[in-house]
Amino acid sequence: MERTVVLIKPDGMQKKIVGTIIDRFEREGLQLIGLKLINLTQEMLETWYAHHKDKPFFKDLSEFMKKTPVVAMVLKSPNAVNRVREVIGPTDSTKAPKGTIRGDHGDSIQMNVVHASDAPERAEFEISLLFKSTEIFG
Repeated sequence: MERTVVLIKPDGMQKKIVGTIIDRFEREGLQLIGLKLINLTQEMLETWYAHHKDKPFFKDLSEFMKKTPVVAMVLKSPNAVNRVREVIGPTDSTKAPKGTIRGDHGDSIQMNVVHASDAPERAEFEISLLFKSTEIFG
């Protein structure tokens, strides 16, 4: 079994589609084992996006991610990282096919309603940033 992280980003929160997104994952057989609503801090974002910290878009990205609380979840299944990425579609919502979360609800490369871990190692890193071990059930 593999674990992965999904964040419902501020645009997803503003669209009021949290339940819809969780339902999509559950219908695909992914098990929800951690869930919380959190405000991302600048410190968290600098750690999370360390690879983007010196890029020109980082300031705007940080401001966007702090705009509202986000829903953070941990999902579990065999091959969870790849399964989640198939369900959400490509990062650029304008290129994401209909039937994927980003294709159905996203507007752009930044306004794409969800973040998902891109590798099992990255998922474990992101889980450790967001969740205590006592907040994960499964």
